[in-house]
This record gives sequence, C-alpha cells and structure tokens, in this order.
Amino acid sequence: MAVELGFVEAAPAWRLRSEQFPSKVGGRPAWLGEAGLPGPAELACARCGRPLAFLLQLYAPLPGRADAFHRGLFLFCCRAPPCCAGLRVFRNQLPRENDFYSHEPPAEEPPPETGEPVRLQLLSGPRLCRVCGCLGPKTCSGCHRAHYCSRDHQTLDWRAGHRQACGQAENSDNTVPDHNFLFPEFEIVIETEDEITPEVLEREDESEVTGSMAEAPEEELDSMAKHESTEDKIFQKFKTKVALEPEQVLRYGRGIAPVWISGESIPREEDIPDCPCGAKRIFEFQVMPQLLNHLEADRLGRSVDWGVLAVFTCADSCGLGAGYAEEFVWAQDVSAAGCP
Repeated sequence: MAVELGFVEAAPAWRLRSEQFPSKVGGRPAWLGEAGLPGPAELACARCGRPLAFLLQLYAPLPGRADAFHRGLFLFCCRAPPCCAGLRVFRNQLPRENDFYSHEPPAEEPPPETGEPVRLQLLSGPRLCRVCGCLGPKTCSGCHRAHYCSRDHQTLDWRAGHRQACGQAENSDNTVPDHNFLFPEFEIVIETEDEITPEVLEREDESEVTGSMAEAPEEELDSMAKHESTEDKIFQKFKTKVALEPEQVLRYGRGIAPVWISGESIPREEDIPDCPCGAKRIFEFQVMPQLLNHLEADRLGRSVDWGVLAVFTCADSCGLGAGYAEEFVWAQDVSAAGCP
C-alpha cells in the first residue's frame, strides 16, 4: 500500500468547513456527522481533567464501504500546563445518503458569505462552545445565549470579553475573541510518498562511544552494542523517511507499520486495546514532530510535545450509526520516556 503524506497549507475559511470534508489542523473541529458528538466528559484530559484542544482531523473514507463513504478521524490533545499530555481520538463515518450532506460532491467555489465568521450551532440544532467548538451544554446564566463545554472555557471567555458583551441586547455570539486556546488553522494537503528512497544518511562516528566502555563486562558490552545497533537502525529509518519530504506532518497508511522515532516505548500488540466490537485495532496514521513547528504551542507556557503520535483504529471500521467512536492513540516521546 502506498503511503500518503500530509503537508500543511494556508487555506480560506470556507474550504475548512464541514461541508467541504476537510483534512485540517487546528481551529475548531469541522464535525462530520452532527449526531452523537463526543461530550465534555469524553473530551476532558484523562490526566488533569481540563478540556482537550482540537489538534487535527483527517478525512479518510474507505473505498468499497457504503457505510463509510464519508469518514473522519478527530484527534485532540491537552495543552493545559503543566500537563500537556492527554490525547484522545474519535472516528465518525456516514453513508453517501445521510441526514447532513448532499449526495453530490461539494462545490469547488466559495459559497455566498453568510456573515457568520464562527459557526457556533450545528444545522441539526446542538450549540457549540464559544471557545473550542465542541458541544456546549452549559449556558451563560446572564445572557442565556453563550454556550460552553465547561466552567474552564466559560471563565476564559468571560475574561476575554464576554463580561462586557453579556448584558447587551444583541446576540453576543456574533463576535468571538481570540482566547489563545485554539491552535493555528491549516489545511492538510495529501500527496503520495515517492517510493524512491535516498541513500541512508551516514552514521555518526562510533569512535566517540569507546572511552569508559573498555572496562565494562563483556556481556554488558554485547547487550549495549545490540541495543545501540537496533536503536540506530530505527532512528536512521525515521531520518531517511523525513529526509524524503522534510515538511511532512502526517503519514497515512491503513494497516501498514508506523515509522517510529526510537526503539524505546514501541507498543506491543497487547498494549493496543481491541475495539469494543471485538475487532483488533490496526495502525492508520501518525502525526510527525514537524507539526509542532506550526502550532505556536508554547504561548501558554509548557508546550505540547511528541516524537510520534500513532493512531490505531478498528480493523473492521465497525458501524456506529451517526455517532463518534473513540479509537486509540499512542504517543512516543522524543526521549521515548513515556506513553499514555
């Protein structure tokens, strides 16, 4: 199977709306199905309990599957210092004939402007949080117009200007300030990876690692040499793949093997939970560390960080109606020191 690579590009706002079926980074989610969205509890960090930030979504339909004619994967991460560790990913799929979208492909031209800079209500009715664009079941007790996913985001919006807008007669949803919570928004453009690989980069001079090793036991030296050799091969493979397309932020290949950055903290089969339907989960895509360069992630203090984020999804892509099913994401740190 050919590997597909994702690259970020600036795009007009209309191209990143739900009806265009975008793959994108940052901003608010462009939800696919409008029913069964994950709620605040599902989009809370499992470690610190704070609301997760939308990181990216990938439009990934399955050819030959009528029930997955439209299919999207939505990845969220914690960006609340000092945690910045939680991760959750959700899958949604729809047949071509559905309650939300036309049977015909989306228009190639921008639609007439509606004067709605931020969509805070789904066409099917549910209100969205003014800060993050996820379900907003909480309502401001003052104006009863502003909706939020959590107390955290209500407080953030209050400080960012809703304090002044709350008592005004006009709809306070018309203008949404920058809350410094969302990641910068980009379109993800997909290209097929060139199968011609460059020569493997030269290995660093190994003479530097002699030194104190001379006095180590022979068994220990053998073990260290084997570990260094395996580690070197894995990292060299990663560097080679990156060298092909240094700007890649995503690698997609359903059912292939991920390209790990280190030999440490690679998940075993038993580390990847089966889907609740009983099927195994298989690798589908990975987020590369190059994406961090585009996120402005350090403006809140300690930033999000990773070496590889590998997403595993149900091998059967089981039927969900119009709901969102949680899948599994494994984080391999640059230091390979920890995983979720």
